[in-house]
Amino acid sequence: MAPAQRCPLCRQTFFCGRGHVYSRKHQRQLKAALERLLPQVEAARKATRAAQVERYVPEHERRCWCPCCGCEVRKHLSHGDLTVLHGGLLEHLASPEHKKATNRFWWENKAEFQMKEKFLISPQDYARFKKSMVKGLDTYEEKEDEVIKEMAAQIREVEQSRQELVRSVLEPQAVPDPEEGSSALGSWKGTNSLVASTSQQPSYLDLPPAPALDWMETGQPLTFIGHQDTPGIGNIHSGATPPWMVQDEEHSSVNQQIGPSYEEFIKEKEKQKLKKLPPDRVGANFDHSSSTSVGWLPSFGRVWNNGRRWQSRHQFKTEAAARNKQSHKEKKPIVS
Repeated sequence: MAPAQRCPLCRQTFFCGRGHVYSRKHQRQLKAALERLLPQVEAARKATRAAQVERYVPEHERRCWCPCCGCEVRKHLSHGDLTVLHGGLLEHLASPEHKKATNRFWWENKAEFQMKEKFLISPQDYARFKKSMVKGLDTYEEKEDEVIKEMAAQIREVEQSRQELVRSVLEPQAVPDPEEGSSALGSWKGTNSLVASTSQQPSYLDLPPAPALDWMETGQPLTFIGHQDTPGIGNIHSGATPPWMVQDEEHSSVNQQIGPSYEEFIKEKEKQKLKKLPPDRVGANFDHSSSTSVGWLPSFGRVWNNGRRWQSRHQFKTEAAARNKQSHKEKKPIVS
C-alpha cells in the first residue's frame, strides 16, 4: 500500500500514489484553480503595452493567489501616493522563482503543456512594461502639474477679487460738488412747490362718500308671521321625540324575522353532518318518517338496513329454533 500523501488542490489525503493526479476530481480542481488566475494574468499581460498610473487608494492593496508558488501575490505595485496597476503581478510572473515553481507544478499535477506559457511573462515583455511604466509616470506628472496650475489660477482669481472688495470698502467716499448740491436743492424745492400747488386744486377723481346703511332702523320693522307649530306633533324645540328616532308603524306592528329560525338552523346543521358520512353505511337508507307502535322495539339488538324491526324479531326466532334443533340432534345418543 502506498504511503499517505496530501494533495493541496483537492485538500485531502490519498493512498493511491501517483495515480491521484490522473483522477477526474484532481483534474477538475486543477482546471478550476488555473481558471481563477488566468483572467488576472491576461489583464496584467495587456498592461505591458501601456502601464496605467493612478493615485493610491486602499483598494490597491488587493492580493491574488498563485497556485504554482502556493502563496499570495500583490496585484498592484504602490509607492507613496502612486500606484502602477498590475505591476506587482507582472513582477512576480517574470521572476525566475515563479518560472521554476510553474515547471514543478506542471510536472507534479500533469497539467496541459499548452497552458503553461499563459502563466509566464518573458523578460522582454517585462522590460517593455518597465519602459511603458516610465512613460506613464511622466504623463501622470504632467497631468498633475496641469491640475496644480489650474488650482493656482483659481486661487489667484479668488485672492484678486477679495483684494478688490477690501479696497472698495476702505477707499474714502468722494466729496460732493457745492454747485451741484445747490442746483439739486433748487430742483428739490421747485418740485415740492409744484406738488403743493397741485394738492390745493380740486380733484375730479374724488367720489362722494357712500351713505351708511342701517338695517335696524326704527321706521322699517320686521313682520311677525306667528309660530309655525303643527298641532299634535310637536318638534325638537318643544321636547318631542326627533323624527329619526320614531319607529315606523309598519315595522313596529309586524315583527319580521330576518334569516332562518334557530330550529331550521339546527336541522340544516344536522344535514350537513350527515352529508360528510359515507353513503353506504348501515342505516343510511332507513325511513325515519314511518310511524310505528310503542311495542315495536324487541328485547334484543339486531342490525338492519331497511324495513321494520319486528321482521328481524321473527327472523331471530326462526334462527333460534333452527339452532336448538341442531343442538338437540347432536346431543341425542346413537343406539347400536
